[in-house]
Amino acid sequence: MFASKKIVTVAAMLVGAAGAAHAADLPARVAPAPYVAPLPVFTWTGAYFGINAGAAFDNKQEFTTTANRSDGIGNTKFSDSGFSAGGQIGYNYQLQGFGGFGGPGSGLVVGFEADAMYMDTDKSVNTITNNGTASFRSGLDFLGTARGRLGYAFNQFMIYGTGGFAYGNVNSRVVSIYNGNTDLQRQSGFNTGYTYGGGVEYALPTGSFLNFFHSSAVTLKAEYLRYELDSSNLRDTSVNTVNLQPGLKVKNEGNIARIGLNYKF
Repeated sequence: MFASKKIVTVAAMLVGAAGAAHAADLPARVAPAPYVAPLPVFTWTGAYFGINAGAAFDNKQEFTTTANRSDGIGNTKFSDSGFSAGGQIGYNYQLQGFGGFGGPGSGLVVGFEADAMYMDTDKSVNTITNNGTASFRSGLDFLGTARGRLGYAFNQFMIYGTGGFAYGNVNSRVVSIYNGNTDLQRQSGFNTGYTYGGGVEYALPTGSFLNFFHSSAVTLKAEYLRYELDSSNLRDTSVNTVNLQPGLKVKNEGNIARIGLNYKF
């Protein structure tokens, strides 16, 4: 009996050793690494709308003569400054990785933007003419543009140039008094022209207090625009019809520096 127990004990030890050796040959059980989602890459592609405000500076109104005038009015120009405020809509399309530099999210961006602004530019000047005086007044109270945009994005930061069509509502008036006669000429209506400029734009982090949507869809921009509107002829509405003095035209041009806030869909 003792021999039988000994045999059983030895057999059990052999089985245990064999099991241990087999377990050592199996791969170790290691918990899988936690999944880490890749960081989202911002894209500028999409439609947007927003608001803008800024300063209108060195806005020039230039009156020129197109015929000989007996009152002695020559070429007159003056400039004015004020502010601008309005809104814009647009669409961007980003070519991811175009250019081969800048990292993830970088690429060429092409787009289109249209805006409309209230313009606070209106000024009057008085001059002395032959045997009298003249009062010039001109202002641009509305400006709109339709522009293309071409830029390069470095993920959430973009630098761009822009240019296209411009139009504005111009109000101009000239009152001249000479030899006791009064001559009144005026012009009011839309003038067309062109605009160009550039700017930078940045997509606000989700934690920014300005990002009220708490998403990556709010962008902040700083922009400069130069506009030049074509000349338009003033219409003579003189009180004294015997001494009409035709031959004046006016041209408006100027600069705008502004900031804007956009919400991108």
